[in-house]
Amino acid sequence: MSSQFLKQVSVELVKRHQDQGLKAINQLEKWLSGQVPYAYPDILRKHVEAKQIELLFDAFRQILPFGTGGRRGRVGYGANRINPTTVAMTVQGHCQFLRDLFPCRQDMVVVVANDVRVFNDFAGIYQFIGENHPLLGTSSRSLGKLACEIYAGNGITAYFAEPLSKEGFISTPELSFLIGQLKAVGGINLSASHNPPDDNGIKIYDQFGSQPVAPDDQLLMDTMEKATQIISVSFEQGVDENKICPIPKELHEEYVQMYISLYDEIFSPKSNLTIVYTPLCGCGLKTAGYVLKRLNFPVKVPPKQDVDGEFSVIPFKSPNPEVLQATEPAKEFADKIGSGIVLSSDPDADRVGLEIKLPDGSWYHFDGNQIAAILGYFLMLDPNGPKKKGLIIETLVTTRILRSMVKSAGGCSIIDDLPVGFKYVAKVLKALEQKGQYGEIFAQPKDLILAAEESHGVILIPTIRDKDATPACMYLAALYQRLREEDLSLLDYYVGILEELGGYADVGRSIVMGGGHGCVMRDQVMNSLRESPPQTLGGQKVKKIVDFWNQEEFGPFLSESDRLPRNVIQFTMDGSIVTIRPSGTEPKLKFYCQIVPNENFLTSQGFELLREVESKADEFARRVYQELLLRLNINIGTAGLLLPDIIDLDSKRHFENTVVEDLYVSFSKSKFSNLLEVFDWLRGRLSDMTPGSDPIPALKAPLAHLCEEWKVQLPSLPIIKDLEKWTKK
Repeated sequence: MSSQFLKQVSVELVKRHQDQGLKAINQLEKWLSGQVPYAYPDILRKHVEAKQIELLFDAFRQILPFGTGGRRGRVGYGANRINPTTVAMTVQGHCQFLRDLFPCRQDMVVVVANDVRVFNDFAGIYQFIGENHPLLGTSSRSLGKLACEIYAGNGITAYFAEPLSKEGFISTPELSFLIGQLKAVGGINLSASHNPPDDNGIKIYDQFGSQPVAPDDQLLMDTMEKATQIISVSFEQGVDENKICPIPKELHEEYVQMYISLYDEIFSPKSNLTIVYTPLCGCGLKTAGYVLKRLNFPVKVPPKQDVDGEFSVIPFKSPNPEVLQATEPAKEFADKIGSGIVLSSDPDADRVGLEIKLPDGSWYHFDGNQIAAILGYFLMLDPNGPKKKGLIIETLVTTRILRSMVKSAGGCSIIDDLPVGFKYVAKVLKALEQKGQYGEIFAQPKDLILAAEESHGVILIPTIRDKDATPACMYLAALYQRLREEDLSLLDYYVGILEELGGYADVGRSIVMGGGHGCVMRDQVMNSLRESPPQTLGGQKVKKIVDFWNQEEFGPFLSESDRLPRNVIQFTMDGSIVTIRPSGTEPKLKFYCQIVPNENFLTSQGFELLREVESKADEFARRVYQELLLRLNINIGTAGLLLPDIIDLDSKRHFENTVVEDLYVSFSKSKFSNLLEVFDWLRGRLSDMTPGSDPIPALKAPLAHLCEEWKVQLPSLPIIKDLEKWTKK
């Protein structure tokens, strides 16, 4: 590579990004020099020769941060990507951290888990390199093997699923369980959870089976930054020397039995009511799916949805139970076999999803807050349930209806002000274990009834220190069957909860932005909210603002790592609460709208109550979304905002500002003779919106909205009526 190329790229980086560009250049030169292990300098030279300015900037503007869930991001080349370098440096730093934490231990053990994902560059980011390059085919499994080699090289025994197999994997909750059973000093998980397959990540777990929180995570990060020299052995040598060991199979059976005993014969599974369960191509068949079968539920798994690291059949390649479209193939399968329920879990099997078929043949998607409400009500208040007394734990953005349940149940207590992330639930359980107290709550871990968060996560057993789809699937399957025998559905059950406790509703949304500029925009919104707080939000008068960065109110930061989870601002209005926080590892802004009943609120009953609160919450969340965008001088209409939030802001703007207008013109000029032509046209215009996946499923909601407008403006066009019918299927 000519030095002239590097000089040209350097000049352009500084011109576009000033000091940040200079920082990126310094990091790039370090990686090009050969000082960094596994850096692929030859491939980076191709980046420079191809003048991939923005890609290089985003890849080197920072070292991939250690956020709320460890390190997570796109697989790729550079310091701000997941690759063998960032994984190896993380693991080497963890080894040193463990040596400092346990200086006298010569028998340290860790557990190394991995999910099933495989990198194939579906977005085509690295097409300029050619058809083959070193990172293609990089998997969680291959990164897990690399981690084992480093632990073994540092004298730490690594337990790994089926070391001699190419396809072993372990779920997140089972990793937490195994750390305790093996008396390990910690563990790691190679997974990007519910993200698409071209993302990956590494999470660090402590000796309690949980992720560390401030200030412990800061000590870990500081140690990682000092790691420079990788010490490793070959995988084969590690296996031969018993430094890389298989996870004992009997421990998996102990995990399964733990949940089977929890089930406690409350229900007797019915063989005539089929349960459709999908692991969304991930780890869940070994955990949630296996437990359901061991309990004799009649479980069916949709075709091609067992283990597939490319998530081939999952819409948008987004195996996330939060995403409405993720289970479309599973629902089609359920329709074919006559099942009325679809349960799901994400690739590392910690999140749970629930869909129910309604009498009119449509499907209802339950969000994480609704799932938490159903489980909480069943466990505490259901006349035919266990009527448990004890402790509920949730984050500050999880449904407030659990607070009402605790009050109604009597003899229960709740901790409901935790930062977002299940590691804070684990922190509570550790405090209860060590002190018997957390804040003003006196309890023991065994008193736990339910811990829940809005992002489809629950735990029901305190020995698991991370969320687990298994117990949720178990109880939801049983409750579904019981209600079907009573000629009721889980939606009837949920509506009954609302009628009893009030019109609660919750909507969580994300503003996904692109690359390094996206992080600037994300932070710009947070700065704007602090510097110029809104007097109204979502059309409602703001009555109270709580900024968790306020050190006078919430105390000094425990460490630099404490700043990120506390970068939260909460706004309270009459009957609603909005909480806004940035992602720690991605260019994404998250906000949560909580609707709570008050004396001036809703008087409807039954399904009308449900429709009213959901409509109110959705509309309110869209207004908040628009108001946050206006702080960036960006305006997107309703059609763009109805696109799923996995789609980034630039794609939403392109759809709203260009594609919608062009589609309307094409309709007005009668350019399409049938829907197939419409869909082919849309695919051509939106090919970058959902890389490697068909964008059409993402368009149902926005096209339904547009049809309502266009059938008035173009009343004589049958193609619009056909499109409207399609949106309602």
